[in-house]
Amino acid sequence: MAAAPASPTVDVHAHLLIPAVEQVVAEHPDLRAHQDAERRRTGAGADPAAARAFLAPIIGKLTDVAVRLQAMDATGVDVQVVSPSPNHYHPWADPQTAEAVYRTAHAAVAEHCAAAPQRLVGLGLVPLQHPHLTAAALRDALDAGLRGVEVSSYAGTVELSDPGLEEFWALAAESGAVVFLHPFGCSMDERLGDWYLANIVGQPVEHAVALSHVIFSGVLDRHPGLRLLAAHGGGYLPTHLGRADRGWHVRPESRTCAAPPSSYAARMWYDTVVHSPAVLRHLVEVVGADRVLLGSDFPFDMGSDDPVADLAAAGFDDATATAIRGGTAADLFALAPVDAHP
Repeated sequence: MAAAPASPTVDVHAHLLIPAVEQVVAEHPDLRAHQDAERRRTGAGADPAAARAFLAPIIGKLTDVAVRLQAMDATGVDVQVVSPSPNHYHPWADPQTAEAVYRTAHAAVAEHCAAAPQRLVGLGLVPLQHPHLTAAALRDALDAGLRGVEVSSYAGTVELSDPGLEEFWALAAESGAVVFLHPFGCSMDERLGDWYLANIVGQPVEHAVALSHVIFSGVLDRHPGLRLLAAHGGGYLPTHLGRADRGWHVRPESRTCAAPPSSYAARMWYDTVVHSPAVLRHLVEVVGADRVLLGSDFPFDMGSDDPVADLAAAGFDDATATAIRGGTAADLFALAPVDAHP
C-alpha cells in the first residue's frame, strides 16, 4: 500500500444545490422573465423540464451528505470545499430578495458542512448586482463559519472592477476570506445559444473578461492580500497573457495597473478543471505550482469525474503534485488536519 500524502487531498470546486433558496424566489414576479432570458441565451438546456432531467441522476450528490462522502471516498478526496450551485446567484433579484437569498444559502451550506466538519468546508455567495450589499454578504458568510464566498463574473452592468465593490474587496483581503470566481451565464447571449457553447466557450471567456477587470482596474494593487481563486483554470486568460502585456505596454488606456498584467497571474489561484494534461501543465508553468489547486466541479457533467487521476495524467513531479493535490489548499483554506487517503 502506498504511503499517505503529507496533506489531505482537497477538491476546491464542488457544489451544493439548495432548494430553500429556490423557495425564496419562487413567487417573485421577476423570476419568469429571468428564466425566459436564460433560455434565449443558453438554448434548450435551460428549459425547466430539461433541467429536471439533467439533475435527476446527480441530485443525491448535490444534496445528501452521505452520498457526497461516498463519492469523495471513491475518488480519494479527503476534503471538499462546497459552494452553492451558481444557479442560486439570481442576479435579477431586488435588494430585499437578494439578502434573503444569501442568508438562506449561507445557513444551508453551513448546515450541510456541519454534518461532516472534518471533510467539508463551505463558501457562501454575494449579490454582485448590488455592490453595496456584497460586504455585508461576506460578513454573513464568515459569521456562519464559511471560508469565503463565491462570486460570478458579472451581474447586469456590474463588473468586478465596479468601484462599489471596494468595501467588499477590502474586507476579503483583511479577513483572509477566499473569493471563488465562478461564472454563471455569458454576456455573449444568443451567439452561444447552440451546441452548449454558452458553457463550453462562454465560461472560459467570462473568466478571461472578469479576471482582466480585476487586473486592469488595479484591484490587486489596492488589495495585495486578496485571495482570489478562479474556477476552470482561469479560462482563456492564462493562455493569452502576452497579448495583455502588449496592450499594457503600447496602449495608454491599458496602463491602469501598476505592472504588466502577466505579473498578476501568480497572485491569484486556479483550479485544475481544464480537461487537458497539456493545458494543466501550461497553467502550472505560467502561474506556479503553488497557485493551482485540485478541483472537479462536482458533480456536474462539465467537471471532472476523477480529479486525482486527471492530476496524475499531467505527469508532475512529486512536490508539484503534492502541492496541487492538497498542500496549497490546506493553507489557503486554513484546513484542520484530517486522516488522508492512502
